[in-house]
Amino acid sequence: MSNGSPYDAMFSGIIGRDYDMLQRMSPLSAEMSKIVGQAVKLYAEKAGRPLSVVELGGGTGITTLAILSSSDDIVVTSIDSEPTMQNQARENLKQWVDKGRLFFKLDDAYNALTTLPDNSTDVLATAYTVHNFEHSYRERVIEQIFRVLKPGGQFINGDRYGLDDIFEHTRNVQEEVSGFFDVLIAENKPDLLEQWIIHLINDESENHVMREGVSIKQLEEAGFADIALNHRMRVNALVTAVKPI
Repeated sequence: MSNGSPYDAMFSGIIGRDYDMLQRMSPLSAEMSKIVGQAVKLYAEKAGRPLSVVELGGGTGITTLAILSSSDDIVVTSIDSEPTMQNQARENLKQWVDKGRLFFKLDDAYNALTTLPDNSTDVLATAYTVHNFEHSYRERVIEQIFRVLKPGGQFINGDRYGLDDIFEHTRNVQEEVSGFFDVLIAENKPDLLEQWIIHLINDESENHVMREGVSIKQLEEAGFADIALNHRMRVNALVTAVKPI
């Protein structure tokens, strides 16, 4: 539920049950969506001009709303491969669509990025999408992100960045699973609990898990500079990186 702040009230009012359930099940994930929006806001303030933002994995619009709310001079293209979720986002964020500030593209991340011109995007922002990719696919997506960003453009990703300390990482995941059980058993939603556990097992599989050290090196190899990992919250963290001018 909303904690009473205007920011949370806006999210709860527009996104509704999706946001409230996310806050209860995975409060750090809900917080990270806001942190992504704050990072976009910081970039926009420094740029001092209208910005084009591409979002990967917009889902039902929780992070999209955080990005749109960060500045009045931002136009967002939100990419997602799931039509059901994207249709929810269209409905949730209709007022921004009507203002010409939000556009949708139904496609997978790599294919969508390959259709964008070189050096065409100020910011590539995303939350809890890149960790879902298999390693080889993720590498190709990162290369495309670098290509489409303008010189000086920024990659902003709030996501599951696994700790390099495996024991500490495992302990954090165990606490995360415990939280799923606490919320969804109380809600009598065993089917949803099963889906989240299955998804988490996939996240933690060797061909998906996105370790911090490997991820930073991958960005370096793609050509990014000024790479920073901040706002570490258990297995969650914000990574930002800049395409050199």
